Amino acid sequence: MPLHTAGPERALLVSVAFGSERKPLPRGAAQARAAAVSTAPASSAAAKPSASDDESRIDEFRELVSSAGARIVGEVLQRRPKADPATLVGSGKVEELDAVSASSQADLVIFDHDLSPTQLRNLEDALPCRVIDRTQLILDIFARHARTREGQLQVELAQLEYMLPRLTGRGKAMSQLGGGIGTRGPGETQLETDRRRIQRRVLQLRHELEAVRRTRAQQRQRRESVPVPAVALVGYTNAGKSTLFNALTGTGVLESARMFATLDPKLAAIQLPSRRKVLLSDTVGFIRDLPHTLVTSFRATLEEVRKAEVLVHVRDASSPLRDEHKAEVEKVLGELEVLDKPRIEVLNKVDLLSDQERADLEADAGRVAISARERVGLGALLERIDVELVQDPILEQRLRIPQSEGDALAALEAGAVIHDRVYEGNLVSMTVAGPASLLGRYRRFREKE
Repeated sequence: MPLHTAGPERALLVSVAFGSERKPLPRGAAQARAAAVSTAPASSAAAKPSASDDESRIDEFRELVSSAGARIVGEVLQRRPKADPATLVGSGKVEELDAVSASSQADLVIFDHDLSPTQLRNLEDALPCRVIDRTQLILDIFARHARTREGQLQVELAQLEYMLPRLTGRGKAMSQLGGGIGTRGPGETQLETDRRRIQRRVLQLRHELEAVRRTRAQQRQRRESVPVPAVALVGYTNAGKSTLFNALTGTGVLESARMFATLDPKLAAIQLPSRRKVLLSDTVGFIRDLPHTLVTSFRATLEEVRKAEVLVHVRDASSPLRDEHKAEVEKVLGELEVLDKPRIEVLNKVDLLSDQERADLEADAGRVAISARERVGLGALLERIDVELVQDPILEQRLRIPQSEGDALAALEAGAVIHDRVYEGNLVSMTVAGPASLLGRYRRFREKE
């Protein structure tokens, strides 16, 4: 469920790394093993990640917590060979977390790992405050950023599907009503009542989302009746997709350094150098270990990715983890079964690189180097989209059109590239390059060879 908004909640962060190799702890984590960092500012989530994978994961974890509106009051990092089935971290670490959370007056303990229903129940019994895991944290951020009815339905569905197997032991309110004669009521425990109510709501949400999906399909069908190809921006969260979307479309989509600032899909038409029009969509960002329930629940939203003819994979060129982020995005694209679609790899934020790093990227013909914020490289990106589109291909033809056909001349002027034009009496002889759908409407004016 979403975090309360009465004020910033005080959060103790717990990061767990599994593996037999002993590695040094990132800076700050060693001290946190003994005591809470009670003065840690919320802005620490924005610290620049180092090349260390452990520290980069912790930095991303801090960003998630900050995006959820919590104040970080302590951090604990544990490395262990494998997960403890009862508590994930083991009984000794649970005792340490109990002491640290009490001394820091934490309102909740957040694990950068998914907890099983048993682990969650045991940790809540042992610790003096609420416990949530990574999936619940991400669901909370999604709930905060959902603005449309569709987005809110999808978030609620994902939250309920996450909650259903974790009802057992979630506080005394969900415990059995009684255990003696006359105390069992109609023979159903409070837990069973809650479970049945949630299951009914889940079915209702699925029906409502199916109706949304049918409406989207009808809208898409109407769009597809007029051949306007679709191009989808995909990428890791905070890679700059919304900034690029605004730069290409001139719209006012929210740009934010917060994770998952874009949740509801945005669509806008843009014109390519060939004068073709395409529909550009801005989609939700992906992240490491994106909960599968979100991919499932956001199927209607992510349908824009599945129906796009070309995917533009926006990557943060300044991130030391850009290759890891690429792998995570491709994992989600694999779940959506779209890895076979044409993809354009765009390295954004080149304005944050050194001159040498920038030159190296720009020398790679397989990628497009841009700065969406500085509007650098956008022309090259549009040309690349033009090349990758195979629907409604660009044709070049020689036409002879009477000057009295003003509508035809205006349509070609607006939707095609005119290479040359010669006036011969009342005729206009021209060489044009434009979409096959447009030139096909004026095939009667084609010059005979």
